[in-house]
Order: sequence, then C-alpha cells, then structure tokens
Amino acid sequence: MTTSDETIDSAIDPVVDLLWERPDVSEAPDGRGLHDVVVEAINLLDAGKARVAQVTDSGDVVVDERAKRAILLAFRVLRMVESSAGDFRYHDRVPLKTSFDGVRVVPGAIVRWGAHIEPGAVLMPSYTNIGGYVGTGTLVDTWATVGSCAQIGRRVHLSGGVGIGGVLEPPNARPVVVEDDAFIGSRCMVVEGARVRRGAKLGAGAILTASTHVLDANTGEEYPRGEIPERAVAVGSSRMKSFPGGDYAMPCVLVLRTLAEGEIHDKLALNDVLREHGVAP
Repeated sequence: MTTSDETIDSAIDPVVDLLWERPDVSEAPDGRGLHDVVVEAINLLDAGKARVAQVTDSGDVVVDERAKRAILLAFRVLRMVESSAGDFRYHDRVPLKTSFDGVRVVPGAIVRWGAHIEPGAVLMPSYTNIGGYVGTGTLVDTWATVGSCAQIGRRVHLSGGVGIGGVLEPPNARPVVVEDDAFIGSRCMVVEGARVRRGAKLGAGAILTASTHVLDANTGEEYPRGEIPERAVAVGSSRMKSFPGGDYAMPCVLVLRTLAEGEIHDKLALNDVLREHGVAP
C-alpha cells in the first residue's frame, strides 16, 4: 500500500537522495562521506526531528522517502560492531538507542537507534525498531513489538504480545500507522502498512493487513481495506468465500459499533461492547 500524492518537507539533507540514486558515489558534493551523511540523518530520526511518515491535516498518510532511504543506506554502510547491555551481548550494524528523556523504560525493553520515543511514553519489556515513532502517553506493553518505521500515536495502548509490523521497502511504501487514543488488544497483528485510525479499538487476536476486508457488522458496509475507521470498536472475524476446491472461511475484521466523540474509551467500555455482541464472556 502506498501513500497519496501529498508531500512533506523533509528535515533530512537532500544529498541522501543523490547518494541513494548514485551507488557509485561515496561522498557528498561538500566532501562529507556517505557514513557521516547517513549518521546525521538517523540522528534526526532518533531525536524526533524527522520522521518516516505523518498524518496530514487532510487525513492522508505521507511518507518521507528520504528518511527511509537513509535507513536503508545505514544497513549498507554501517559496520558490524559488538555492544552490550548488562550481561547481554550484541553484534549488529545498528546500535541501541541511548536517549530516553522523560520515558519510562522497564528492564527488558529494547529500542534501536533511529527510533524516537516521546517523553511520557512507557515501554514494558518490548521491542521498537529503527524508524519507529511512539507518542507521549503511549504504553507499549509486555512482548509487544513496534516494527521498523511504524508510527504509533499518543495515548495508545499496545497490549501484551501485539505485533506491529515493519514496512521498510520500497521507500515509498506506507508504514503501519496507529493513531492517537487507539487501543490494540492482546496478540493482535497489524502489518503491511495497515492503519488504525484515531480512537479505534481492536479486540484481542485480530489480524489486520493491507488487504484485510473491514466490514460493518450491522449494515454490511465495507470500509477501505486494511483500515479501522475512527472510533470504531472492531474484532477479528471470518466470512465464507467460494473457491474451485470448496468454500472456506477467510479472515476479516468486523466493526461492531462506532463510539461517540468524547465517549469513554477505556478497557471496561470496550469489554461492554464486546459482551453486547456475544464476543466476550
């Protein structure tokens, strides 16, 4: 899934595009080496001064292709080095993140350099990959993963074992976006550039990909594939589809209801909705 035709001003030096398009060139016109240019770009992502993707005022997700190119160049030019965290030893091209101003980082949480975590976020034992962005007030719960370039909004709850997939190639491909105030239930998988819009709640165990059908349980209306609508309460489900070899249940996501603007979005409210539809005990 790719983005719209909108563009954003990138904070990353445009020389990254030159170095990406000309693999035979090893330095910038001003004499800086490829390594220095890449490190400068990844430092901007790490500090939150640049980011891989943003939701614009029009509601579109726009990707900074230059940021993704910088990450891909980093895997090409950075050397494998040994590092450690306590008794743990690592051997990788990308070091661990070292700056966590105002962030609660519980032992066992791992964040790679080039990911940005806003002050006020909480990281339980979890994993956040390069290019990822986690907003303030967000909880990344135990064993949850934030894949490469995934964009997680503010006041989001990624429950235990949630898998937010990484989308790195091609550079113009849209990453996974989970917007402000969303709730992602335990063991959900959100991958392939899928999107969970503001205030939406995704029940435990749901699988959302770029091609997943998202249906209104009450009207049968089909929403854009791979997107949970704003303030929707949704659960994983299946529907029958006929193939030459027989009829099979194919996965989909059902929108049970849409919460009113300002309605309490806590876990108890979500459980009440699920009980109304016979989903929760």
